[in-house]
Amino acid sequence: MNDLVRQHTALSESDLEWLHLLVSEWQLLSDLSFADLVLWVPTLDGTRYVSVAQMRPNTGPTSYQDDMVGHLVPRGRRPLLDAALDEGRIVREGDPEWREEVPVRVESIPVRREGRVLGVIARNTNLLTVRTPSRLELTYLQSASDLAQMIAAGTFPFPGEASDMDSSPRAGDGLIRLDADGIVQYASPNALSAYHRLGLAADLVGQHLGQITAELAPSRGPVDEALVKLASGYAPREAEVEGNGGVIQLRAIPLKPKGTRIGSLVLLRDVTELRRRERELITKDATIREIHHRVKNNLQTVAALLRLQARRMDSDRGREALNEAVRRVGSIAIVHETLSQNLDERVEFDEIADRVIAMVAEISPGKVTCRRNGRFGILDAEVATPLSMVLTEILQNALEHAFAQGEHGTVEVTAVRGEPRADARLLITVKDDGRGLPEGFDPQRAGNLGLQIVRTLVEGELGGTFDMQPGVERGTRVVLDIPVRSQK
Repeated sequence: MNDLVRQHTALSESDLEWLHLLVSEWQLLSDLSFADLVLWVPTLDGTRYVSVAQMRPNTGPTSYQDDMVGHLVPRGRRPLLDAALDEGRIVREGDPEWREEVPVRVESIPVRREGRVLGVIARNTNLLTVRTPSRLELTYLQSASDLAQMIAAGTFPFPGEASDMDSSPRAGDGLIRLDADGIVQYASPNALSAYHRLGLAADLVGQHLGQITAELAPSRGPVDEALVKLASGYAPREAEVEGNGGVIQLRAIPLKPKGTRIGSLVLLRDVTELRRRERELITKDATIREIHHRVKNNLQTVAALLRLQARRMDSDRGREALNEAVRRVGSIAIVHETLSQNLDERVEFDEIADRVIAMVAEISPGKVTCRRNGRFGILDAEVATPLSMVLTEILQNALEHAFAQGEHGTVEVTAVRGEPRADARLLITVKDDGRGLPEGFDPQRAGNLGLQIVRTLVEGELGGTFDMQPGVERGTRVVLDIPVRSQK
């Protein structure tokens, strides 16, 4: 719509926003009318119309098999469009049109905003299945007529009250027609079933909907007054009502075809099962977060025990081995701590990487500087946990073997994330300016426990590749290439 309006018409941005608001609401008009809707806007030179939007009904057969959006029609070819645009009134004159052996009744509804007619809605009704209408269909058609008059008068849609087309109730979900006093004139079978779910034992017709709704809801006090007004249809609002184990979603639409409220439409949907599943998911998410929190606490307890045991060791090698184990356990605990604060099984790994770097840097405080460049981005937990251990082992190896005791240096971790696509990869480089690799060193065969852990996790768990190379001038360069599922 944006492109068509800006390319072909003289409408302003505020006019375009009004059309967007209309299109967000006109599925209701289409369903109540049992008709297709096409929005036509005059072009910049006034000689043609361009169709900028189209809607098909969920309640009846379509009149258009083809997509009409983008079509240009010369002025004069469709007299009903001309009359509605020029005279600013709803035009219903004329005989039905025949399209592919299907009779179609065409009506034109001017779209008014602040006293100006921006365009015309062509309402096209397929007459092939016309029969004597039921009470439900008569209520639909009368409500559609009221909404059409409000569109022509510029009082519908309601500014600032755009509804979510995916979540708001639709006409087929349940419909109640109220008079000006809020008394139910008609309730569709689905609407009546929804109120029975709330605990209503009687019929709705003849009842004051606001009072009935407030009685069925368990709350008392000021909330009741607001609920009475909403369910009585005095203002365009949405709300949910819960009672007797059921939940219904309400949407009130005041009807003011001639400027004065003559009644209201209340659309409603039974969302009991939907809300029950949402609560189950919330409970599941909370349970998963609690599990991660407890795992983190247990890992920290294990690390504390290992640290305590290390202090009692007489052997320097044994003490260092326990300290390495403390850092390995700590890196896993960091991931679980981050997961305990998230709603899903994904983490922002940059924060984890920074904490791992800070934890490992304690090996030589103040002597070797560790820093990170680039972004790891968001990673799944199944990638983050082994990657945190891999990063811990590589950094430990660099700090322990690349520099002599008390020697100053730098260890730099660089992450480069591939373009967002299914086969995206994460390239990680850990570079130091230390003494470099010993002569004849083979990283794929080295028996060091830390390198064995790295090889196992990178190749087995992460499905990536691992290599150690001499630095360009000095030091060592470790390169990891890991496939990752792209996340924004």
